[in-house]
Amino acid sequence: MAGISRLGKRVLAAVAAALTVTIGAATPSAAAPVKGPLPVPWDLRAGIVPGLVGAEQAPPGANDWHCKPSARHPRPVVLVNPTVTTQALAFQAGSPFLKNQGFCVFTFNFGNVTQIPGFPIQALGDIRQSGRKLAATVDRVLAATGASQVDLVGQSQGAGILPDYYLKFLGGAKKVHTKVGISPSRGTTLSDMVWMRTLIPVIGPFGEQTIRFLTPGLTQQEYDDKLIRQVYGNGDTVPGPQYYAIVTKYDEVVTPYDTQFYDAPNATNWLVQDGCALDHSEHASILYSQRAWWYVLNALDPATASPVPCFYVAPFLPYVR
Repeated sequence: MAGISRLGKRVLAAVAAALTVTIGAATPSAAAPVKGPLPVPWDLRAGIVPGLVGAEQAPPGANDWHCKPSARHPRPVVLVNPTVTTQALAFQAGSPFLKNQGFCVFTFNFGNVTQIPGFPIQALGDIRQSGRKLAATVDRVLAATGASQVDLVGQSQGAGILPDYYLKFLGGAKKVHTKVGISPSRGTTLSDMVWMRTLIPVIGPFGEQTIRFLTPGLTQQEYDDKLIRQVYGNGDTVPGPQYYAIVTKYDEVVTPYDTQFYDAPNATNWLVQDGCALDHSEHASILYSQRAWWYVLNALDPATASPVPCFYVAPFLPYVR
């Protein structure tokens, strides 16, 4: 890869991370996985086959509609997947991990722009419509479990603009206690790729409009999109829920990475490299990082929070570093 430009590397990293292709690297860990009845594969590749052939199937530990929250974990957790993925691809690790900790866990799909129910590439539709799907899912979970509130945990689109739109404009603030975002997408330059819409005459603007028409959920995450301005123009958060952002400085998709931090008194921001230079996770691998989910657990259960141990986490595309 010596001959490829820095921008070229970023483009390849962004595209590969966004599509979560099959060359994903395992995430080795010096710490033993938290024990439980369900195996937890800390390996991004674990989601590939389920994502391709079983997009409509919930990951292990999720969608037990008879689950009743415990006194220790009184709120069910709704997981919200990132762009171009599904529940099956995204949460083969996160779902069983939280289930093993005693949470009722629920997942769903949204933003399918095709007419094929099990299409493996989703979360591309209009984010406002996806917000209504999230709202309906939360209502169903509350009705089934008898809980008064849920916690939301997501990544990328499912960590930022989508749940934040729901919290601000669809009444979600009263129904959500805690929102935990892994690499929250709150407006991105996509490693400067968005500039191509203006730098490339004719083709750039045409491509932008084509993408906006076919897959609006992509362009709605651009840093200057009107939906981004609507959601964050008058403040990052709304009163009520607690917000957490789990961020990696190596993110090549939601860029600049520090735009993922929330500026509000009810928000906590964690950079996974703080105190742990061994963590080289980026936008894709952080979703299957044991360290990231340790942070998630601390956010959901702050009364028993413990320091997150430091160990090596592999990047998705190591040649980018």
